[in-house]
Amino acid sequence: MLQYQYRFEKVLTIREQEKQHTEMAYKQAVNSFEEVATKLYELLKKKEELIEFQNDKLKIGATIDEIHHYAKFLGSLEHSITDMQQKVIQARTKMNWHEQKLVEKNLEVRKFEKMREKDFEAYKEEQDKLEMLRLDEISLLMYNKKEIR
Repeated sequence: MLQYQYRFEKVLTIREQEKQHTEMAYKQAVNSFEEVATKLYELLKKKEELIEFQNDKLKIGATIDEIHHYAKFLGSLEHSITDMQQKVIQARTKMNWHEQKLVEKNLEVRKFEKMREKDFEAYKEEQDKLEMLRLDEISLLMYNKKEIR
């Protein structure tokens, strides 16, 4: 019996490697997104705490310099938040792009795997037919041997 050899094995191997590279890029994009999103969350939390602190200071009395200082700091913080929001949007877009590429690579690999499964089934059927022919031939030879004696 011949050993099964899939004719597109090298192509499938290359596609699987491409899929692995795409998975790694996707994971890096997810990690990058998580880092940027975490920084944005921290900035928003800091802003919230600053506003709360400022309100508490205003209740007990604050100098004009302190109010001016907190307003400046809050403006700076809002600018940082705006920048970070843009980075989050970019990171999310990049992550979604990599996710789409990963889905495409998965489909390509799956197609080749399906083709291999079907090809292997056809190979098995052909081998079974050949085996049946050999068995028929052997039994015919055995029958002829008995008839000759």
